[in-house]
Amino acid sequence: MIRDTIAASLISFFVCACLCPVFIPFLHRMKFGQQVRDDGPKDHLKKSGTPTMGGIVILIAVLVGSLPYAAAYPLTVPVILMMCAFGIIGFLDDFLKIKKKKSEGLKAGQKFLMQAVVTGVFAAYLLRDADTYARMLVPFTGNFAGGIFLNTGILFVPVVFLAVLGTDNGVNFTDGLDGLCASVTIAFSLFAAAAAFGSGVKIAPVAGAVAGSLMGFLLYNVNPAKVFMGDTGSLALGGYAAALFLIMRMPLFIPVVGFIYLLEVLSVIIQVLYFKKTHGKRFFRMAPIHHHFELGGWSEPKVVAVFTAVTAVAGLFCLLGFM
Repeated sequence: MIRDTIAASLISFFVCACLCPVFIPFLHRMKFGQQVRDDGPKDHLKKSGTPTMGGIVILIAVLVGSLPYAAAYPLTVPVILMMCAFGIIGFLDDFLKIKKKKSEGLKAGQKFLMQAVVTGVFAAYLLRDADTYARMLVPFTGNFAGGIFLNTGILFVPVVFLAVLGTDNGVNFTDGLDGLCASVTIAFSLFAAAAAFGSGVKIAPVAGAVAGSLMGFLLYNVNPAKVFMGDTGSLALGGYAAALFLIMRMPLFIPVVGFIYLLEVLSVIIQVLYFKKTHGKRFFRMAPIHHHFELGGWSEPKVVAVFTAVTAVAGLFCLLGFM
């Protein structure tokens, strides 16, 4: 499995790295430029017009890198399907933003309904073997051979919805600085691949493919970014991350390894609730929280480096408890 995972990663890396120089000029010609929020950091206004929807290239690279191993690793198929389904939702959102020339595409209710439908289908798939998937490994209690499992029982479906929708929106919020979402998700995926090796769950090649694809994408997405992944990429990555960990029976690890995703979501929730409670005051300088640090004087590369390091360290701690 290690050999196949490395191969999938290398294939996805080269596909993404080679496609981006072709795809970016195409996005320019189609005028698929990013619409930047007026209420965001003022330094971000210069990013307006930067090609978006780069998530299409990420998806293509992951498919090319992982599908050759689908027969040998059938559990990768539902993960890929979830990634593509959420990527389509993101594509619709991005397309409407470009068409309307606004920073908002799909309405919140429309996006949530689409996400809920896809999640419902995935939950139905997992329910076919609920006795297996409802038992979830508790972090820091050991591996699959000797660790403690939490049996979610009748709460299994709500847990699936919480894991998928929470993770998907967390990854989406993380995509706010050049290279941030890609870098954090690379570290997240490397932990997933290592955990798959240790657990024996045959799913690691898709994690390797995602990590490789994002490494190739980073060549063009680091500050100053030549292309953004858009919601096409961030929603797809959120769907992938949640599906991967649910199939591995490790969704309880997501808040730990994906602490940055959790922090991004919580910062938005806290900001909104505090704003309403205090009639206009803000808890953070700006939410999501990466903007709070940015407005506090941190450069974009520093925020990316720190958030990625936090994810990597969290993954290493989880691996210690997994051994």
